[in-house]
Amino acid sequence: MGGGAEKFSRSVLLAALVCVVSAGAEVRAQRAGTVAADDAEFGPVVSTYLGYLRAEQEVVDDRASRREINQLYYRRNSNRIRALRQMALRIARETKNDFLPELYAITRDELGTLFDPQPQPATFRAGEVFDNTFRYLGTLHSVEPFYIFARLDVYEQAELLGKQETQPAATTAVSAPDPPAPTETQRGNNRTRPRRVINLERP
Repeated sequence: MGGGAEKFSRSVLLAALVCVVSAGAEVRAQRAGTVAADDAEFGPVVSTYLGYLRAEQEVVDDRASRREINQLYYRRNSNRIRALRQMALRIARETKNDFLPELYAITRDELGTLFDPQPQPATFRAGEVFDNTFRYLGTLHSVEPFYIFARLDVYEQAELLGKQETQPAATTAVSAPDPPAPTETQRGNNRTRPRRVINLERP
């Protein structure tokens, strides 16, 4: 009697385990189908990048499941991947091009990994270029704010440097030489007249 009950319990447990595994496989299949449908609107370059982000998330998930990383690291990197995906989708849909720049998503305390000295986020303007290397694209809130930058390619950097080299020198104010000493008559007429300063612009 006891042996039969034990076998029955094992059978129920095995059946439940099979159901859980099947349900998990079904969810993964549904997610894969949804992802495939989402990626279908993009070309191979954008689709490859989105696939790369999915693979990165799987790596983070796996490391978290094996307790190789703490929860803070897990949350931040998951949020970072989500922010990068949002920006990639925005660029792809707005430009209608199968192209993405090299993207960086960093938090305020990580700005030092790209810049020295660190810029102040309050001064960031969309499209602004830093160090002739990184263009600020905007801020995305993925639980916490992430500042998104795109690395300029070598051609963009060269073009930017070329424009800077051809800019005219800054103009400076130059004082004219002192006029000759006035005569006694002129002193009487010009006592309240200030000395004139002429601003000359150098080309």
